[in-house]
Amino acid sequence: MSNFRAFWNSPMGPKTTQFWGPIANFGFVAAGLIDTQKPPAMVSGNMTAAMCVYAALFMRFSWMVRPRNYMILAGHVCNETVQLYQLSRVVKAHG
Repeated sequence: MSNFRAFWNSPMGPKTTQFWGPIANFGFVAAGLIDTQKPPAMVSGNMTAAMCVYAALFMRFSWMVRPRNYMILAGHVCNETVQLYQLSRVVKAHG
């Protein structure tokens, strides 16, 4: 029980945005993974490129902030990976 209480009250615990922000960020990853089932013509190249920039910028932020938030860093790395894959599909489809 003391481990749970320590986690609950920690600066990165579920009472903080440092916990729920990364959880919400994985929603972008899930949406990107679902979009891999769609034909490339249905994927917005502009939005995918914007998501790539967003993920790259916030990867750096999550690395530089103190204390480092590894959970949000992981979310942005996953998001960047999915979005780059989507962007490669769009570029291949549109030549």
